[in-house]
Amino acid sequence: MMATAGKRTNWFAIWVSVAVVAVVVVAGVAVVLINNAASDPGPAPEAAIVNTETGAISVGDGPDVVATYIDFMCPICKQFEGVYGETLNKLVADGSITLEYHPVAILDSRSQGTAFSTRAANALYCVAVTTPQAVTPFVTAMYAKQPAEGTPGLTDDEIISIATDAGAGDIASCVTDRTYGGFVTTQTKTIPRNSQGQAGTPTATFNGERIDLTGDPQVDIVNRLR
Repeated sequence: MMATAGKRTNWFAIWVSVAVVAVVVVAGVAVVLINNAASDPGPAPEAAIVNTETGAISVGDGPDVVATYIDFMCPICKQFEGVYGETLNKLVADGSITLEYHPVAILDSRSQGTAFSTRAANALYCVAVTTPQAVTPFVTAMYAKQPAEGTPGLTDDEIISIATDAGAGDIASCVTDRTYGGFVTTQTKTIPRNSQGQAGTPTATFNGERIDLTGDPQVDIVNRLR
């Protein structure tokens, strides 16, 4: 006796349903993977002088810590280097301070789509990993050849040339691949904010306390030393 139509098992419908569920599951997994990839900061710069949690590149080993958050396209950062750089470097040399560079990228939108700020910050991490002693000379040289806001900025080849002249080893692939670009993006979100909740560059801290810069290294830095 044949089964009635009402009791017949529709295997085609079941398999279609299973296939639809499978597609939905696969699509969901794909979305999760895509989202994870988008939020993945990529590799962190592994070096003795780099703190992979804070992004700090440390120069010197003094008891007091001066941290600077800099964007290589920021003209005021160049002014900061001109006013404070010599004092900071002397304090590093005489063992008074540890100087921390935090290269960040807040001005990518001002380089005609070339992401110069990110590329330059990435390059500083490349130098720190490859040749730690070239970090400060590279920072100084990058400011000396700082491009104007609203221009494409320096090319990768120009950045590599500056690093080479500053005494760095081979960082070519690290620069062109933007190896630490994602790390730079993540660290840019950590700039200490002012009392109005704003974050910008240059920003400096002394032993973790944000400094309201006056333009006087004696007042802002030297008078705070232990």
